[in-house]
Amino acid sequence: MIKRGDFLWAACLCAVTAFLVVPDLRQLFLRVTTAHPYVMGFIKFAVLATMGELLTLRIISGRWQKPAGLYYKAVVWGFVGISIVLMFGLFSEGVYGIVQKGLLPDAPGFTGRLLKAFYIGTLLNLTFGPVFMAVHRISDTWIDRYAEGQRPTLGMVMSQIDWLEFFRFVVGRTIPFFWIPVQTINFMLPAQYRIIVAAYLSIALGLILAYARRRKKVDPGLKNVD
Repeated sequence: MIKRGDFLWAACLCAVTAFLVVPDLRQLFLRVTTAHPYVMGFIKFAVLATMGELLTLRIISGRWQKPAGLYYKAVVWGFVGISIVLMFGLFSEGVYGIVQKGLLPDAPGFTGRLLKAFYIGTLLNLTFGPVFMAVHRISDTWIDRYAEGQRPTLGMVMSQIDWLEFFRFVVGRTIPFFWIPVQTINFMLPAQYRIIVAAYLSIALGLILAYARRRKKVDPGLKNVD
C-alpha cells in the first residue's frame, strides 16, 4: 500500500535529481562540487545514504520508521562521503600513475580506459571498501546501543556484530558482484560526472548495508512515522 511517506521520499529524490538533470542546476552543482568537494561529499552522503537506509526499513517492515540515532547516523554517513571523495581521487590518480610506469598492463583506446577503470574499482573495493564498511558497521551498532540508553564499549559493540554474515554478504557478495562492476562503469565516465553517480550509489550503499544488518529482523526502538 502506498503511504504518505512514499510520496515524501520520492519528492526528496526528485529534488536531488533536479540538480543533476536540469542543465543550469547541474552546472551550479558541478561548480559547487569542484569548489567545495568535501562539503558536498558530506552533504550528498548524509542525505542520500540516509534516504537509502530509510527506504530499506520501509521495504522490510512495510512502513516508514525512524531508526534510533538517525541524526548521528546521518553525520557518520557525511564523514563517509568525505572519505569517499578523498579515496576516489587517491585511487584514480594512483592507478593512472602506476599504469604510466608500466606496473599494470595498459591498452590503447576504449580497452585501456576500461582496464584503468577496472583497476580503480577493484583496488578501491578490495582495500578501502571492506575497512570503511566494517568501521561503519561498528559506528552504527555503537549508535544503536547508545540510543537505547546503554554505555557501549568497543568490546561490547564488536561482540554484537555478526561478522560471519558481514564477510559472507557485504564483503563476499556485494563487492565482487555489485561494487566492482558499478565502480568500473563509474570510472569510465568523465571525472566531473563521477560524483553525480556516487551520489546515487550512496543510496544503494545505504540499502545494502542496512539490509545486510536488518534482513533477519527489524531493530527494536524504531518509531513509526506514517
